[in-house]
Amino acid sequence: MKQPIQEMIERYQSNLYAVAFNVCKNAVDAEDVVQDTFIQYHLSKKDFDNEQHIRAWLIRVTINKAKNVNHTFWRQNKLSLDDYMETLTFKAPESENLFETVMRLPEKYRIVIHLFYYEDYNIREIADILKITESNVKVRLSRARMLLKEKLKEEWEDDE
Repeated sequence: MKQPIQEMIERYQSNLYAVAFNVCKNAVDAEDVVQDTFIQYHLSKKDFDNEQHIRAWLIRVTINKAKNVNHTFWRQNKLSLDDYMETLTFKAPESENLFETVMRLPEKYRIVIHLFYYEDYNIREIADILKITESNVKVRLSRARMLLKEKLKEEWEDDE
């Protein structure tokens, strides 16, 4: 089963962009990663079982391509997270604070948080996508939540 590329782009572009941005922390690189992912899908001769399989494959490819971008030499001269945060607008200060705190987590925690809370994947699906054990996903989610709780609590207490 292989869906037409235009349908996949319309359906998953924004989700894949969010995943790529989560890893790259850079809008331009995230856009490039998403484009490369769809090109790879289009050129792929892979036969997918169902739409969930396609979605998981697209996310896995996006994560891998985004990680590759992070390892390039010129990547070190890109816009910092602080500079990028100045270009974003949020409906509430709490949303901005949460987004920034999540983006400052180590990559392995950021990815599982994104897949679990924003993409609505369950633990088994995340384990399949990331090629790690379910217990490892649970540990990463737990540690990410603890880190978020600590950091957000510190910032909240500092505001008092």
